[in-house]
Amino acid sequence: MDRIAALSDLTAEIVACRRCPRLVEWREQVAAVKVARFRDETYWGRPVPGFGDPEARILIVGLAPAAHGGNRTGRVFTGDASGDFLFSAMHAAGLANQPTGRRSDDGLALRGAYIAAAVRCAPPANKPTPEERATCQPFLVRELRLLGDVRVLVALGAIAWESAFRTIAELTGHDARPRPTFGHGALARAGGYVVFGSYHPSQQNTFTGKLTQPMLRDALAVAVRVAESQETGRIAT
Repeated sequence: MDRIAALSDLTAEIVACRRCPRLVEWREQVAAVKVARFRDETYWGRPVPGFGDPEARILIVGLAPAAHGGNRTGRVFTGDASGDFLFSAMHAAGLANQPTGRRSDDGLALRGAYIAAAVRCAPPANKPTPEERATCQPFLVRELRLLGDVRVLVALGAIAWESAFRTIAELTGHDARPRPTFGHGALARAGGYVVFGSYHPSQQNTFTGKLTQPMLRDALAVAVRVAESQETGRIAT
């Protein structure tokens, strides 16, 4: 219960954050102007916290909330095509109780997994600045500290990959240098954690076939096996 309470307190702090003026302006502008298909909905328009199983052994790290996805629904990877793609794969891997996540109150529950983002506000053009990434980094560090059962971080994309290693370095003092090269299926160890890379489930990747459902499901299956293993030290880096 202490962990749940601490995560709840962190969630409240994330939601109230206004440290990045450019991101605050953009997320609120998007929430006010909306798009035609969601014109009757009330947008969240605030930073989007992580969510999932407090006893997770896998932490999935994304880039940032989508302007009309998480920034609208208030839950990361919820209400957009990227989330549909991710949750379908997570359900197949036994990490989610259902294959879709369209609203924050739709009953989706994660099993053994927690999802967070490198940046908690929707950025213009999906491109947070290095300064914005650095400002948001402490939230992920604190989440990983509280999620004491996590053994594997799945990084969705190159920015999440870099954020995962920076988070581990700040938490453990172990900074993996030179930084392992990101790629789909890349695997490395740092500070007692295994970091596994996957292409981000953006439509840019899924529409072109750069990332397919079998690829993402296989990646998550590997993450599950590693997390469940008691001999992760034998995995090659």
